[in-house]
Amino acid sequence: MYVGAIDQGTSSTRFMIFDRSGSVISSDQREHTQHYPDAGLVEHDAAEIWQRTQECIAGALKKAKLKSDQLSAVGVTNQRETTLVWRRSTGEPYHNAIVWNDVRTAAIAKELEGSSGPDRFRSKTGLPLATYFSATKLIWLMRNVPGLEADLSNGEAMFGTIDSWLLYNLTGGPNGGVHVTSVCNASRTLMMDLKTLQWDKSLLKSLGVPPECLPEIRSNSEVYGHGAKGGYLEGVPVAGILGDQQAAMFGQACFSPGEVKSTYGTGNFIMMNTGGEIKHSKNGLLTTVGYKLGPKAECVYALEGAVATCGSAVQWLRDQLKIIMDAPQSQILAESVSDNGGMYFVPAFSGLFAPRWDASARGVFCGLTAYNNRSHFCRATLEAVAYQAREVIDAMGQDSGVTLTRIKVDGGMTANDLVMQFQADIIDTPVTRPVVPETTALGAAYAAGLAVGVWRDLKEIRAQWKVDKQWAPKMGEKEREKNWAGWNKAVSKSIGWEGPPSTSSGSGGVGAFGWAAATVAVGAAACTAGWLLGSNKKIKIVGGKISIE
Repeated sequence: MYVGAIDQGTSSTRFMIFDRSGSVISSDQREHTQHYPDAGLVEHDAAEIWQRTQECIAGALKKAKLKSDQLSAVGVTNQRETTLVWRRSTGEPYHNAIVWNDVRTAAIAKELEGSSGPDRFRSKTGLPLATYFSATKLIWLMRNVPGLEADLSNGEAMFGTIDSWLLYNLTGGPNGGVHVTSVCNASRTLMMDLKTLQWDKSLLKSLGVPPECLPEIRSNSEVYGHGAKGGYLEGVPVAGILGDQQAAMFGQACFSPGEVKSTYGTGNFIMMNTGGEIKHSKNGLLTTVGYKLGPKAECVYALEGAVATCGSAVQWLRDQLKIIMDAPQSQILAESVSDNGGMYFVPAFSGLFAPRWDASARGVFCGLTAYNNRSHFCRATLEAVAYQAREVIDAMGQDSGVTLTRIKVDGGMTANDLVMQFQADIIDTPVTRPVVPETTALGAAYAAGLAVGVWRDLKEIRAQWKVDKQWAPKMGEKEREKNWAGWNKAVSKSIGWEGPPSTSSGSGGVGAFGWAAATVAVGAAACTAGWLLGSNKKIKIVGGKISIE
């Protein structure tokens, strides 16, 4: 028995095939183009994503020497919040998809706050008003794409996150394709009530979103439809849909309240299972749906902390600053020095996400002296990943009252021993990586397989989770708190760098999470924002170009 999983991420798409033991049989991965129309704007071509998805499916089936009718089911996991609208009659997108980390909607988010502030909708949605979530992106499209607002109201235009787009195309597109989203993806739109698990009429009215354009909300584990005739998955049940972070939590077998997973990808996303309780955070975290395994099942909720910049900071060192040739070199250089040399990096390229949610912050390197070299730059960048994760984990402990005994980790950066050891050290908690590192795709496969009987229950799935490697804390308390104090001092220097948000109409103004040109302030002996080795020069990175002003 085999189950397939489409793993559609920010930078690429994969199709993976698993057997009943949860082992990977084959995999095929294709990148898609990142479009940057302006500073802070990030778009994807949804048609390209669908094309890459088909290529991956064909490639993985060929590698496994399997035919599609040998798959018991297929699951889908996706980059969340990324938003698009397409024509019901043709299946053609109106505009490129606006990606989750795009910041063009800051003025819209500010406008929606009114006199209530960013928590205006939090009691119903669990989310603050921010550029991160889908509703503000949809509003921007309504205001900027000619004719779209009318088409949304008359039923011609279909809104969806990437899961909806893929399911629609898998099941036939304009020829009978299913228009559905999963409950966990819907919980990331600012339009769903966490209690009813349905689109909320009062929220839609406040946002100005016509309900006619919205997909049906369904559970995370049920048969939504079957692969269309003539497609690579013809007749195969599409039976599981989870947003990427919920899929990772599910693939990590975090089925009990208090269990935590941390995924290190483009960003870092930490999620805690809170069971059937909707736990509203008092410490800057998001309240969201974890999973719902079937139409009649109880909903499991979660607390989540999202850090915008993780692996992308290493890519920035490689692509923009040219300090390294590839990602593995960052570890080699970082390990060539005994510590960070007093240097800290706050990678707040788009402001600070959880738990601070400070749009005024910008990236800073702090504490430089003539002693520092590129190895220290690399070490400070890698350590920043762990520092940001600790901020979220500390907030989770305060919100939940749970003392964590271990963190389950996954994602590409878990191959970096330095980061994982420093993570364990700075949170003073063991960090554990599973044997099957592809937990996001595995989670989607599990959800689909449960729906069609490949796996009986969660107990069977939990038994398949095995430890590959564990990092135990080695750092002493005094050193840990010294490092932590240095990090917090650096963060204080990054905050307030950008001025007040734009008050434009939202037709492209960047605003609160904007001016995403990452201004890197460097100090000769400490972080004096805007100074380069004691001079009044400023490094500026805009649209991938570096200039010194």
